[in-house]
Amino acid sequence: MLQQTRVAAVLDHYARFIRRFPTLQSLAAARESSVLAVWSGLGYYHRARRMHQAAKVVVRERRGAFPRTTGDWLQLPGIGRYTAAAIASIAFSEPVAVVDGNVERVLQRLLGEKLDREAAWSQAEALLDRKRPGDFNQAMMELGATVCTPRAPQCLLCPLNNCCVSRGAEAPSVGATRKSKELRYVLARNNGLVLLVRRATNDSLMAGMWELPTLSGGQLNGDAPLLRLRHSITDTDYRVTVFAVAADHLQESATDAKWFTVRQCERLPLTGLARKILRRIAFASSPPSAVSK
Repeated sequence: MLQQTRVAAVLDHYARFIRRFPTLQSLAAARESSVLAVWSGLGYYHRARRMHQAAKVVVRERRGAFPRTTGDWLQLPGIGRYTAAAIASIAFSEPVAVVDGNVERVLQRLLGEKLDREAAWSQAEALLDRKRPGDFNQAMMELGATVCTPRAPQCLLCPLNNCCVSRGAEAPSVGATRKSKELRYVLARNNGLVLLVRRATNDSLMAGMWELPTLSGGQLNGDAPLLRLRHSITDTDYRVTVFAVAADHLQESATDAKWFTVRQCERLPLTGLARKILRRIAFASSPPSAVSK
């Protein structure tokens, strides 16, 4: 969950996820749609799918026994070099180094040179305390996260101050320009039901997830929108507008659209944006009236 996601954004999702899937076996036995529903709102849904796949492999092929070495962890879906080394060293004391963005920054400042990824891994291995690899790796990651920060590093407090070549922040890099886009959706309700559409299973983003129908064509005869909000995903900021539409004025496709109750919506694998919209509108106790097309 923490891959490319802040701790503050993960905490509540983690608690809900553990309540829903308290054991590896319960996760492996669940349907993918159920896993995605609990994950909804965290984004990067491939992480949930691969974790679900990994749980099945551990339960069915390893009889519920977790791998203990980096090499064995790498055999599981969704487990890369960093994650495998982190788990193996911290949980099972395998003497293997870990390199993430924080560790890489510490090493580059410590040595005073730019390191490519392979060089960083080699340097981390050379410095590793092989008797306490888990503690060493966590200390390096924490040092980069809290002291040797990208900007305004606290060099006077750093335990590596005496042997650090750089002792200071590098010139700030120019960040990628954020993109801005507009999205328009319609909210259609009928006797307590909400109409949702499902993304194609071969979509590159959020495949198979449910969301509100998009609005095509011009604005609804000048009607004021039901809701405006902002939503950000990676490098794009979205300006989102939602219009209410009478059910009998909305064209629906039998293959990708379906009516759901509010309770059913809460259990669906919704896109994060759809969940945000529905929580503000459709999940409210006093639903707004629809406007005609």
